[in-house]
Amino acid sequence: MEKPENQILVIFGASGDLTKRKLLPSLFGLHLRGLLPDKFRILGAARTEMSAEEYRKLRRDDIVRYDKPSEEDAKRLDSFMELVDYIHFNTDDSKQYKTLADKIKQLQDECGIDDNVLFYLSMPPGIFDYVTESLKESGLNKSKNGFRRIVIEKPFGTDLESAKKLSRELGSIFRENEIYRIDHYLGKETVQNILVLRFANGIFEPLWNRNYIDSIEICAYETLGIENRGAYYESSGALRDMVQNHLMHLMAFIAMECPPNFDAESLRNEIVKVFKSLKPLSSDEIKKHVFRGQYGEGVVDGQKVAAYVGEKNVAPDSHTETFVAMKFFIDNWRWNGVPFYFYTGKRMAEKKSEVTINFKTPPQRLFPGMCDGPSCNKLTLRIQPDESIALKFGMKTPGAGFDVTQVAMDFKYSSLSEVRLPDAYERLLLDAMSGDSTLYARSDALEASWKFVTPIMERWKKDGKKGLQIYAAGSQGTKEAVDMMMEHSAAFCPLPVRTLRYMPEKKEGEK
Repeated sequence: MEKPENQILVIFGASGDLTKRKLLPSLFGLHLRGLLPDKFRILGAARTEMSAEEYRKLRRDDIVRYDKPSEEDAKRLDSFMELVDYIHFNTDDSKQYKTLADKIKQLQDECGIDDNVLFYLSMPPGIFDYVTESLKESGLNKSKNGFRRIVIEKPFGTDLESAKKLSRELGSIFRENEIYRIDHYLGKETVQNILVLRFANGIFEPLWNRNYIDSIEICAYETLGIENRGAYYESSGALRDMVQNHLMHLMAFIAMECPPNFDAESLRNEIVKVFKSLKPLSSDEIKKHVFRGQYGEGVVDGQKVAAYVGEKNVAPDSHTETFVAMKFFIDNWRWNGVPFYFYTGKRMAEKKSEVTINFKTPPQRLFPGMCDGPSCNKLTLRIQPDESIALKFGMKTPGAGFDVTQVAMDFKYSSLSEVRLPDAYERLLLDAMSGDSTLYARSDALEASWKFVTPIMERWKKDGKKGLQIYAAGSQGTKEAVDMMMEHSAAFCPLPVRTLRYMPEKKEGEK
């Protein structure tokens, strides 16, 4: 991969949790791989008053704590921290943005960096508009002979109208090709590999349609609760937090047509087509096929945990959902009649994010032990933990007769011992610095996804607590969702599965 152009990366919210846990450790990872620009500075910006030296020491400790570099990598921490600077000013005061402009100019002159600046807004979305307007007032949104780009974190609005408003406001200050709406799921290796798996292999693409696929499931389960984010989660919920962005984009990668070229606009055009083909859910269909739940008390990993309404900053009568299960259809030629399923929840029995392609069963059951239903043949793309791809099918049991047993060809990325899997933010930060928007969301795609999701939110708002089910923390979710999964899902196949490793791990001393 080529290094990006020389530039300055300005991180708003530089003392926040995302910067500590993800952004700076990921930039350090790019430093270790030699992928940062030759002339480059990271400028942290926040209201916390401290010197640049104090900031560097704090962030150095954070990288050691969260990234846990090896002894060899840790030797290069000092050279990385030399790239980090800091400025404190009141981001709520537009007049103080001149201080930021002067600091950027100072760094450009000292380091010989062209007028290229990437802004990263690692801050609450409620103040995006004020920060971007202040950048405009100070002239920081325009470059004389370089580029300006801005990265914003989800949520991108709270419904269709707010998403349109945000797009208009950002579009009045930055051009669309300068706006990078980040979804860290798209930076995960397995998610990107969906495209390669589909469009680089003749054994899959001919089967990737309604003629051979029975159903498609996409799940994202967490054992964690809301982790002291009660104030945010009360205004969000699982539908906004996970379905509208992460799961919708995963689904688009699975369902899209092959783009004519592998470039950002061609790929994103196909994503928009998928979202526009989503069959709208009527009020009755929402009631029958979309389920919501909220975790109650329970046991997770052997520890007793509190109910959602017992969490900090959560209303005792809250009807915010922490679990969503839904069934929907894509109304186009390729997918007509194929049900898609989303499952996502907090405080679940296990942590996993994966996509399951359930193929149709053969028309006749010729052999004893043949699996019945969509769980017979399935392709599972596991995103986390332990990124992997597994193909399940039936094989003859050794011995007399023709008894069938289920086996799985399983490839794990960890088997490629020479390859380090970069963090999702590493890939996405590098893309933004390079001007590659392929894995970033476009405004028309966001509006199309919100158009599909907003009627569900409006129905739930009208119903209040009606229809909200409480599920025990550490369980599979609500009863209605479990019933739907048991009826349609491959996740509940009771047959044992043997594993055939695609690439066995090397033994010590083995060439």
